[in-house]
Amino acid sequence: MEANLVCRYIPVLIVIVISIGIGVSLLFVSRLLRPKRSYTLKLTPYECGIPSKEDIWERFNVKFYIVALVFVIFDVETIFLYPWAVVYKKIGLYALIEMYLFIIILLIGYIYAIFTNVFNWRKE
Repeated sequence: MEANLVCRYIPVLIVIVISIGIGVSLLFVSRLLRPKRSYTLKLTPYECGIPSKEDIWERFNVKFYIVALVFVIFDVETIFLYPWAVVYKKIGLYALIEMYLFIIILLIGYIYAIFTNVFNWRKE
């Protein structure tokens, strides 16, 4: 029984070893092939080809990150509506109730975000 269990996980171990080997080898090859000459202009941070005029270590308001996370959450969650709509006729009333519960949970999160002023962009 134990030998059979070990034999079933050997392909997984092989995939893990190969993927780690590929990752390490790619890092090693990129380190060998990269340009090694750096100068001050090359090390200067810029955005869109325009040199920055202010301090690059400016602190951002946490609300920017919260809005980004809320966007990602709602964007990813609404992707689940498409497969449901495709197979709706096959799965029937149960799926309809489940989808209403799903949308209600999304709306609760959206209402919570509105009442906690997540979408208020003004600095406080």
